[in-house]
Order: sequence, then structure tokens, then C-alpha cells
Amino acid sequence: MEPIVNPHDRFFKQALARQEAARDFMRYYLPAEVVELLDLSVLEASQETFVDAELRAYYSDLLYKVRLRDGGSAFVYVLFEHKSYAEPLVAFHLLRYMVRVWEHSLRQQSKLAPIVPVVVYHGRAEWKVGLNLGWLIETPESLKVFVPDYRYWLCDLTGYSDEEIEGEVKLRVALLVLKYVMRPDLGEHLGEILSLLRGLSERRTGLEYLESILRYVSQGTGEIDGEELREAVEEAFPEGGGLMSTIAERWVEQGLQQGMQQGLQQGLQQGMQQGLQQGVRRGERQGLLAGIELGLELRFGSEGLRLVPEVYKIEDVDVLRAIHAGLRTAGTLDELRRIYTPL
Repeated sequence: MEPIVNPHDRFFKQALARQEAARDFMRYYLPAEVVELLDLSVLEASQETFVDAELRAYYSDLLYKVRLRDGGSAFVYVLFEHKSYAEPLVAFHLLRYMVRVWEHSLRQQSKLAPIVPVVVYHGRAEWKVGLNLGWLIETPESLKVFVPDYRYWLCDLTGYSDEEIEGEVKLRVALLVLKYVMRPDLGEHLGEILSLLRGLSERRTGLEYLESILRYVSQGTGEIDGEELREAVEEAFPEGGGLMSTIAERWVEQGLQQGMQQGLQQGLQQGMQQGLQQGVRRGERQGLLAGIELGLELRFGSEGLRLVPEVYKIEDVDVLRAIHAGLRTAGTLDELRRIYTPL
């Protein structure tokens, strides 16, 4: 299965890949008459994907095999629509995926299993797309009997109040973040949303989940900046002390490693002509600059970014290493600036 590169897809799939979250999603967001038929005690996640390669930048599919209470089996097929507008052809795309699921089912079990297709939506615009395939097909009444039709279940997060979003803590947090991530009032609600994570008993797990949420928010929206992210964390965890600094340090290290890897690759190629050592030093400098820029924003918000033009003028890799190390301990921008502009 190819990796999902879109931040909305990646976050949604990570959130519902956990069986606890998937179970609660089905329990609280599928129609009650459907839930009554399902035995949610055991879920089997499919490792297959049924989305066309050219569409994977837009959709992520999650397929769970669920037992029926009467001993049969069903597929609950979860399709995440992440665009900021309603997709008119979603019923047609779903039908294509459903046919592929059935083809797979025939190969594995020699029978067709029922499918419950679900679309989760969180865009800005109102969802005005029809909920069945027939909505797309204009046909005379006498021909309708020859035209296949079905309906999908729409979970429109924009229509839920915060109180109506239910489930285990991580699922609630994920769905609330999705609800607000495209809205201008995201910053007003993020602190309260993150505060739900205080109830997690395992601190390391909570910190890792918090980090994944902040990473998603920073990549998936233009409605909030690094300073507002820090304020939201401080609101949610007033006793957390250096919690944001801990996360920022980890992001800086990851940014450094990513930049180092990309830079070293470029440097090694250039080293064929300019000398290996020079290429490696250039790659290290690019990696350090990437990590420092990210750390400045996360530690000091928009004010921190004011130092970026100054830092990018520095050619000395040893000085950049010192700045990178200083991000972990510097309490103010002046302290950081003194590393490369000593009195």
C-alpha cells in the first residue's frame, strides 16, 4: 500500500486505524439500526486498498470486516472526503471501490458480503450532494428498474455540536480537530480540545498523540500559527511546564534529520565535481537551517521567525550547530542571538 502524503488523509487514517477508535466510530456514528446488526467485539482491518492510484492524493480508504450478530459477516467501508468542497461524484467513486471489495471477497470467500459505505466530511461548504447513486443518473421513470442504485452514510462533522461528538478520548479529539481545522475559529477551540487528553493515563502515549495532532494542525491548515499552537498547549496543560518545548525539540531533531538527509544527498551528488567533504558540509548546513527555522517558530512563535534571515546568512556550520543546540535552553531570542553575535 502506498503511503498517504496528504496530511488530512494521514491524520484520519492514523486516528481510525486503532480498533478502539474504529469500534467507537461505528457505535456512535453509524445508523442505530445498522449498529444493532453488528458484533463490534471483533474487528478485522483489511490491509488492502481499493482506491485508484491517481485518486490517493484525495481519498484514503479504511476497510473493516465486521461480524453480524446472526453469525454472518459484513464490510464497513470508510471513505474519508478531505476536500474543502463536497465531491459530486463521491457515490460513483464509492461504487467503484465497492465493486473491487466484492471482487476481493469473491476471490477470498467465493461470495459477496454486504458493504456499508461511509463518507466522513469536514469541509467549509454545506454538503449538498445527493446521498445515493441515482442522484447522479438522469433517467426516465420506466428505465430506473435497469439502473443500479444504493446510498452511502454521510457523517458530516460540521453539523455536530461539540457535545454530540462522542467516543473514546482519542477519537473525540481527532473528530473535533477535523471539525475545526478548516475554520477561522480553530485557535479559540484548540486548547479546550487538547485538554481532553489530560484524561489519558499513559503520559508517553498522550504526548505522542498530542504531537501528531499539532503536526497535523501545523500542516493541514493556515488558520493557526506556531505561537497560537503554543498558547493552545499551555491552555490545555497549564501544569505541563516545558511540554511544548519538549515537542518542539523533537520536531527540531526530526527537521534536522530530514534536512540532513536531503542535503547530504544533494551534497554527495555535487561532491562528484566539487569534492565530497564540501558537499557533505553543504548538506549538513541545509539540515541545520531547516531544523533551526522550525525550532524558532515552535519555541518563540512569529517573533522567532524574525531571526531566520539572520541565521540563513551564516555559513559556518559550527555556529549553526551551536544555535541548534541553544534552541533547547535559550529562554529568549536575545540569548539565542548572542550565540552568533557575541558582544
